[in-house]
Amino acid sequence: MNSRNPFFKNKSYNETKVSAQQLEDGAVVIEHLEPMTVSGTINKSFLLLLLIVATATITWTLAFAGYNPIFLTIGGAILAFIIVLTTSFKPQWSGYLAPGYALFEGLFLGGLSAFFEAAYPGLVIQAVGATFVTFLVCFGLYKYQVVKVTERFRSIVIASTLAILSFYLISWILSFFIEFQPIHHGNSLTSIGISAFVVVIAALNLFLDFDNIEKGVQNRLPKYMEWFGAMGLMVTLVWLYVEFLRLLSKISSRD
Repeated sequence: MNSRNPFFKNKSYNETKVSAQQLEDGAVVIEHLEPMTVSGTINKSFLLLLLIVATATITWTLAFAGYNPIFLTIGGAILAFIIVLTTSFKPQWSGYLAPGYALFEGLFLGGLSAFFEAAYPGLVIQAVGATFVTFLVCFGLYKYQVVKVTERFRSIVIASTLAILSFYLISWILSFFIEFQPIHHGNSLTSIGISAFVVVIAALNLFLDFDNIEKGVQNRLPKYMEWFGAMGLMVTLVWLYVEFLRLLSKISSRD
């Protein structure tokens, strides 16, 4: 099993993909491919992060300038989701699609962040800080092998993530047909507890992301997989950030 991230479900992270041609004598010659590296993936991750921040600034600025960036926000979310699905099936296109994903995802995050900041001043900087501290802690724990990604660990994280996604999806569908208040809405202690649990599961997915990138490097996957890995990592970080926004807003609303 792999991460909830659709990129890391792709078997490209488990197999080395190289092209080959059959010679007349029956021998197979493997075409040389420049392999992905950890440093290359990190550099591309930073680039995608900069692109996200750049376009997030657009919708954020529009919102606080008195304009309603709802169309840019929703449009960015939809287009980013489409790119994620496309790239999960066509990882070889990730060099072109990953920057596009970052640009559209930034539009979504900027608008969403402005909404939460308007309701709870100071919340966004808290969520940003919490996200990056969590990332650094998880990276350190993985790097120094304090936490090891075993098959049991992987299975538990995947099962928990699928349960969360199923719960969100079912609650969303039911809201169209019946009137009810999902238990993860509102600011009750139960709702806060659920959000805290989701944050933990999102953070645990980072360990799976790190492990899959490392396996890609060990398997000497093609260079374009650096973009694939970087984009996948951004998907998880965005999820973690959004969940921190939700959790912190619930806590702030109780004050």
